[in-house]
Amino acid sequence: MTDPQSARRSELQAFVAAQFPQHDFSLAPASADASFRSYWRVDAGGETRVVMDAPPNNESIAPWLAIGARLHDAGLHTPQVFAVDHARGFILMEDLGNRTYLPELNAASADALYGDALDALLTMQTRVSPTGLPPFDEALLRTGMENLPTWFFDRHLGFVPDSEERATIESAFALLVANARAQPRVFVHRDFHSRNLMIVARDNPGIIAPGLLSPGIIDFQGALHGPIAYDLASLLRDCYIAWPRERVDAWMHDYHQRLRAAGVVDVDAAVFRRWFDLIGLQRHTRLLGQFCRLNYRDGKPGYLNDLPLTLRYVLDVARGYRELAAFTELIERAVGDRDITQPRAQEQVA
Repeated sequence: MTDPQSARRSELQAFVAAQFPQHDFSLAPASADASFRSYWRVDAGGETRVVMDAPPNNESIAPWLAIGARLHDAGLHTPQVFAVDHARGFILMEDLGNRTYLPELNAASADALYGDALDALLTMQTRVSPTGLPPFDEALLRTGMENLPTWFFDRHLGFVPDSEERATIESAFALLVANARAQPRVFVHRDFHSRNLMIVARDNPGIIAPGLLSPGIIDFQGALHGPIAYDLASLLRDCYIAWPRERVDAWMHDYHQRLRAAGVVDVDAAVFRRWFDLIGLQRHTRLLGQFCRLNYRDGKPGYLNDLPLTLRYVLDVARGYRELAAFTELIERAVGDRDITQPRAQEQVA
């Protein structure tokens, strides 16, 4: 019987070979992400490309292609597409390199790199149409937040809220949903952060469109029509790197002024601050559970290392809002003095 993984690799090899009939080529892992997709770097006679492998039984490549085209048409740097096999789920694309923002962000580089990222975000929110994208509606917001009690509290911590505690959680979720619904609706990348932004060098041999440089934008296939502060919170309160509050506040304030100047929002600083804080809290509440799910369900334990910063964001924001005091206390009590980077013992889970 043919091993499915070997058969898939043979299909991938055949797809790449058809694009480079005049060249020998090599394939090496480029990256993987939190989904079923994987990425491979192709070197064919010194010319590099990247091929996406997205098994069609798990997900469609159509959203990636459609949303990437929207972003590219607005002047943003998404990978140029050279060949597609819709039936098998392969895409041959431009190689943006391997310089993600995350390892190159530091106190000296942050203003310039975030300046580029915020320019790109403003373009997304003013020039990329969200028409036809799924709505980031109450059902989706609530489904995401249910990761908290299901995967973080119950599966990871062994904490099952009683009826009164569940009411506290529901009250917090209702507040976060109301905040999201109060905001103007725009194109939302949904994962606009340091692991999905690329520093693109002009001399990279894989770059095809040198007029479109940094940041290269990836992992955009989950884009939605949703709240305007969501991607800003994803960028500035990144689960993988943290900045002093003063710097975050300055970047946020400057971006708010740019949105006002562009006529996209017409609210004062206090209202925008609340939008930013609470939509970030919605995101981080979801991710506390999602990172645990990636460990227990999908066998990706590395995401547990991202829990402490994510929890810090949740508590820092929640402590600033009187109406979330009970929610804050509940989370603190559930966590206690545990090292949340450590998985719960399997015998306890059973």
